[in-house]
Order: sequence, then structure tokens, then C-alpha cells
Amino acid sequence: MKKKIIRIKDIAEKAGTSKGTVDRVLHNRGRVAEDVRERVLAIIKELNYEPNRIAQSLKSQRTYHIAALIPDSAVDSYWEAPRSGIEKAEKELRQYGVHVIQYIFDPHNERSFIEKAEEATRDHPDGVLIAPIFYKEVLPFFEQWKRMSIPYVLFNTQIESVEPLCYIGQDSYRSGSLAAKILSFGLPEACTVLVLHINEDTPNSAHLLTKEEGFRDYFSHNGRAGQFNVVSRNINFLEGGFIDAHLREIMAREKNVGAIYVTNSKAFEVAAYLEKADKRNVKLVGYDLLKTNLDYLNKNKIDFLINQNPLGQGYWGIFQLANHLVFNMDIAPIKFLPLDIITKENLDYYLDPV
Repeated sequence: MKKKIIRIKDIAEKAGTSKGTVDRVLHNRGRVAEDVRERVLAIIKELNYEPNRIAQSLKSQRTYHIAALIPDSAVDSYWEAPRSGIEKAEKELRQYGVHVIQYIFDPHNERSFIEKAEEATRDHPDGVLIAPIFYKEVLPFFEQWKRMSIPYVLFNTQIESVEPLCYIGQDSYRSGSLAAKILSFGLPEACTVLVLHINEDTPNSAHLLTKEEGFRDYFSHNGRAGQFNVVSRNINFLEGGFIDAHLREIMAREKNVGAIYVTNSKAFEVAAYLEKADKRNVKLVGYDLLKTNLDYLNKNKIDFLINQNPLGQGYWGIFQLANHLVFNMDIAPIKFLPLDIITKENLDYYLDPV
């Protein structure tokens, strides 16, 4: 049977009161006698009334301004996908009065981030979506937004010591554990496994440290701690030189390297070096469906990619804020996205957006 739509008018008639009284009970505003309030609430529960939040938002004609603090994709192409997701969400939500202002900062420059975060704060947005890649620098802004009653959503990087409206992204610890598991299959015992953090301020990047922790714990918790020599290295060739020089030095120092885990989207940099050095027996896993990564995946130079769905992170980040601000919905504090293992064989199924 077709479900009957329950209207405020139906509740008012059953409660023997006016539509205005029911509206005041629903929105908890204005004076209503306690016995009337209880009667109305009982009827709302009995009729299983669900407010039409979309219609309410259209009727209100209010405008909501959301600040999106995101790294510059011209500096790091990884951020093209979250930005596309943000713009896609804004386009779909514009009819409900949602407008997104992007504050773009240099992902390798803490000062750039602070300046853009200060600018966004001065504009007093209704909500903030942020990729908090600079841990120490972002904490004072969380405190300030809390005092200003500005809800904020984190994406890409989870910080457990704060209380955002929501975090959207992967479980970094499990992500690292998954990388260890898929790399460990078929590896000869006593080989060296490299963990590479490339062009990152690793001590100030909570999600990378958590990935490495999950990676190492996989071997420890599965009785394989002594089978492989897990070595972590930070490579920053932005400060000068080329990555090849760094990798040559690491490979010369660490004997018998059997596998490499790149904790961000820069696996293609390592794949290019391995190809030039003709190192065919080193397994390589990294993250994200960047074109450069996909080229090496298709050439079998990258064995696996873990898809972090960066487009979906930006998209759902804006939607979570809209669900809270516009539609008054309860928001779960964490929205973990799936840990998808991408290979050459299943790649085509993951190229559609969101």
C-alpha cells in the first residue's frame, strides 16, 4: 500500500489544536502548555511523522556560506579530486542556499595555511570543510571555531584529539595494515620492506604516522615481526635535487629490498625510478588514482593502489555540513570510506566519480 503523507494539519486535527501550535512544538519555540506539548509529541510519534526538510529549506530562502580550506592542486595534483567533489556538491546544493568559498593554500607551506585559515575565520562562515594536513598549526583554529560555534568537518586526515562535526576519509590505521597484508604475500623472508613518506612533513602529519603504525603492527600482530626488516624513510626532494638520488642512496644502504610502501599519492615517483634502474622484483603499493599512478599500474610497475576516494571525501564533506546546517539532520561523527584495492584488472570499475 502507498504510504500516506502525514501533514502538520493532520497532527493538529488529531490533537485538537492549531497548526501554529504543532509548528511551535516541532521547532521547540514559543510557549505551549505542557499537556498540549505532550499530546502533540505523542501523536507525532504515533503517526510516525517525518518533516519534509527539503521543503522547509526551500521555504526559508536562507543562504549558507561554507568555507573549504583545501591545498592547491597546482602544487600537488592529488587535490584536484577533492576540489572537484566540493564543486560537484555545491552545484547540487545551490538550490538550497548553499554556497562554498574555497580558500586555497600551499600544502608545503605552513604560513600559507595559517593565512588562509585566518581569512576564512574572519569571514565567519556557517561551517568549515578542511583537510588538516598541518597538525600543530590547525589546532588553535579548532578552538577558535568552537568558541564561534562554527561546525567543521575534517577530510583526508583524522585527528582524534578534537571534536569535529564529522570526519570523512579512510581509517588510516587499517589502511596501513591493509598495505602490509597485500605486500607480504609472496615476499621472501628476511627481505627489507621500505616505508616511504615522500615530500611530507611527517612528524606533523598525523595520518601518515598512523598509516605507518598500522603497517608495522600488521607484521607484529600476525607473528611475522622477525620475517621482514621494516625500515621507514622520509624523502623531501622539494628542497633540492631529484628523487632518484635519494632512492639510490636508500637502496644502496638497505640491502635486499623486496617491497616498498608509499604512504601518499607519490608511488609513481618510485615506480619511475625502479623502471629506470631495472629493478623488477620490488613490489610497490601506494595510493590514489592519479593519471601518473595509473600509467605505472597498467605497466605493472605499481602492483596495487589503495583508493582513498578523494573526490568522494570533498563531496560528502560538503554534504555533511549541509545536512547539519540546512536539513537539521543528526550527523555521525565518522564516515569511513571503503578501503578499495585497485589493480590493473579492476581499475576500470573505479574511474566513475563519487
